[in-house]
Amino acid sequence: MLEKYPKKVKLVLKNFPLSAIHPFAHSAAAAALAADAQGKFWEFHQRLFANQEKLNDAVIQGIARQLNLDMERFNRAMRDPAIQNLIARDVAEGQQAGVEGIPIVFVNGKLPLRGSLEGIEELIKAESKKEKRQ
Repeated sequence: MLEKYPKKVKLVLKNFPLSAIHPFAHSAAAAALAADAQGKFWEFHQRLFANQEKLNDAVIQGIARQLNLDMERFNRAMRDPAIQNLIARDVAEGQQAGVEGIPIVFVNGKLPLRGSLEGIEELIKAESKKEKRQ
């Protein structure tokens, strides 16, 4: 959708760690944001998902080393209150929106009727038509 509608669609990723299911989900969210500070968010994010079944602190640290991150800066950022506050804010917003599981996609704050790419595209088109009328 980003490629198909580059001027209409913007991706906003929110953190919603399901810590009850994945004990290291919160650490993983903080780690991805810490990696972002060094320009490696998506690379880190992809490796987290590839390793989600065996995720723990050692795996998180290993991914950071594999990506040649400045480890001192990375670990400091993981503990940074600003990152912790961002995660807490994202979780609160998700709870307020009724999020119960992930991944989930909203278009202008609305859930598509169908969770497929086609359903998402239908909602993008409908929202674009509404914007043109306003």
